[in-house]
Amino acid sequence: MADVFTEVMHEKSDHKVKFYGLSTCGWCRKARSFLDENGISYELCYVDQLEGDERKAILEEVSKLNPRKSFPTIVVDEDEVLIGFNEDRYMEVLL
Repeated sequence: MADVFTEVMHEKSDHKVKFYGLSTCGWCRKARSFLDENGISYELCYVDQLEGDERKAILEEVSKLNPRKSFPTIVVDEDEVLIGFNEDRYMEVLL
């Protein structure tokens, strides 16, 4: 499977951040804005823009992290999972 993530580079790279979102989701836009405004680098995957086996594989990955499969789902340093948009929680984990 081709890499479905796009790297978004900023000045802060102290955390490995994987962002699973939907291109049409307002909460995903808020979460991306938080990352961008705080200069946090991340890998981005818009699940709704994938097709076929790639989409199926990513949805399986998301469901292991977040059984409700809601978006955004953000993985920090491969062990912390942030679900939805909660600015206070984002600040606590990422800043």
